[in-house]
Amino acid sequence: MAMGTRDALVQAAEILMRSKGYAAFSYADLVETVGIKKASIHHHFPTKEDLGTAIVEAYIDKVRADFERIELVNEDLEGRLKAFFLAFSASSEGGLLPLCGALAAEMAALPLGLQRLTHRFFDIQLKWLTKIFDRGVANGEIPAISSNRQKAFQLLSALEGASFVNWALKEGESLDWNFIRLVAGLND
Repeated sequence: MAMGTRDALVQAAEILMRSKGYAAFSYADLVETVGIKKASIHHHFPTKEDLGTAIVEAYIDKVRADFERIELVNEDLEGRLKAFFLAFSASSEGGLLPLCGALAAEMAALPLGLQRLTHRFFDIQLKWLTKIFDRGVANGEIPAISSNRQKAFQLLSALEGASFVNWALKEGESLDWNFIRLVAGLND
C-alpha cells in the first residue's frame, strides 16, 4: 500500500526535526524531500505547529504501542529494560536524535502546544519506566530503593544524554547494556 501524502509529510518532517531541529526546518525542505508544492503541505498542515503536533502525537502512539508489546513479550524486568534499551538505541541510528530529546533541546523556541507535548512525552516514558521498576521490586528482581521514579529519571537521562554526545561526535558510540544493568540495579 502506497504511503499517503500526509503520512509522507509526517515521516519526512520527523526526520528533519530529529536531524536539524524544529526551528531549522521549513516547509521548503519538505517541498524538496516529498516533492509536492508548499500549498499542498499547507492543505494538510496549515501551520508548522500543526505538523509538529501530528509528528509528536504519532510518535507517542508508537512508543505506547512499543511499551505494550515489550510488556507482552517480556515477563521480567531485565527483558523489558533490554527491549526498551534496544528500541531506544535503534531510534537513534542514522544520525538522528531521539525525538523527545531533539524537542527538549529547543524547548524555549517551541510553540506552547509542542512544549506541552514534549513534557507529556517525557512523562509517559518516565511513568512507564517507573512502573516496570516498581514491578521489578515487587517481584524481587531488584532491591527496593527510595525512588524508582529517580531510577527511571537516571536511566532515561543517561540514554538521552549519550544520544546527544554520540550525535555531536558522530563516532557511533553508545551506552552498553552493562551500564543500563548497573543503573537499573540488576545483579549478575
